[in-house]
Amino acid sequence: MLEEVERWLTRRSWSVSDRPLERVLAAKRGTTVSVVLPALNEEATVGDIVGVIRRELMTGTVPLVDELVVVDSGSTDRTAEVAAAAGARVVARDDILPRIPAVPGKGEVLWRSLMVTSGDVVCFVDADLRDFSADFVTGIVGPLLTDPDVEFVKAMYDRPFGDTPGQGGRVTELVARPLLNLHWPRLAGFVQPLGGEYAARRSLLERLPFPVGYGVELGLLVDALHTVGLDALAQVDVGVRKHRHQDGQALGRMAAAIYRTAQLRLSRGHLVRPWLTQFERGPAGFEPRTYPVDTEERPPIAEITEYARRHVA
Repeated sequence: MLEEVERWLTRRSWSVSDRPLERVLAAKRGTTVSVVLPALNEEATVGDIVGVIRRELMTGTVPLVDELVVVDSGSTDRTAEVAAAAGARVVARDDILPRIPAVPGKGEVLWRSLMVTSGDVVCFVDADLRDFSADFVTGIVGPLLTDPDVEFVKAMYDRPFGDTPGQGGRVTELVARPLLNLHWPRLAGFVQPLGGEYAARRSLLERLPFPVGYGVELGLLVDALHTVGLDALAQVDVGVRKHRHQDGQALGRMAAAIYRTAQLRLSRGHLVRPWLTQFERGPAGFEPRTYPVDTEERPPIAEITEYARRHVA
C-alpha cells in the first residue's frame, strides 16, 4: 500500500461513534441534507428504511435530514405506495427531466435525483437494506458537516453472505478491488468501494459524470479522486450491511459494467465490443445469452440547461 494511502487511512477513516449525533447536529447550522433512495421493486424494505429516517433524523429534536426522496425507476410492485405511506416524497424516474429519455440503470436514477433534490449535501442509500440503522446516514453525513475539507464519504461495513460473515461483496473482491489497486492505487484504502451508501457535497456531484448503470459507484469514486484529491475523500464504519444478494449471472453483468466503466476512464480511445455472453442450461444443453454492457454516461448535471436554470432561479 502506498504511504500516502496509509496516512489517509489514519486521517480519513472513522467510525460512526467518532461523531456523536449531538456533535453532528451542532455542526449542521444552515447546511441542508437530502437523502435519496433509488428503488426498483423494493416494497419489502423501502418502507422500513424511510420510517427509520423519518422517526430518528427528521424530527423537531433531531432535524438532521431536511429532505427524503425515493426515486422509483419503474417498479411493478407497491414500492411507490409503501414509500409514500412511510413518509417519503416519491418521484418517478421518467417524470424527471423528460426531455432526455431515461435508460435503465441505477446511475441514471442517481443522476436524475439531483434535479429533484435541493440539499447542500446529498446522501444516497440503497433501498434493499434490511435491519436498517440511522447510523448509515449520520455516519456518512457527519464528516461533511464537521470537516469542511471533506467532499465525499463512503460507508464501510461488514457484508455477511447469508449466515456467513464477511463473504458478501463478491464483485468488489473479484473485480473492483483489483482494478483500483492496479490502476488507481490511491483508492486502495476504501473498504467498500462499490457500496451504495455514500454522501457528497452537491457542489462536487454536479461536476461529475454519472455512468448510468452498475458502474456508477466506481466511476464517481475515481472521478472524485481526480476532481478534489484523496484528502477530500473519506470513509466511515457503520457496522453491518444486510441486503438482498444477486445470483451469479447478475453479478457477472455487474462486473462487466464495472470493468467497462474503468476502461472508459483508462482510455478514451478505441474500446472493445461492449457485450457480455453468459450461458444457461436449456433443453439442448448450454445456451448463450448475450447482454449489452452499460456504455452510456450522463454528463455533469451542471451542464444540463434545466438544472442550471433551476439553481439560478
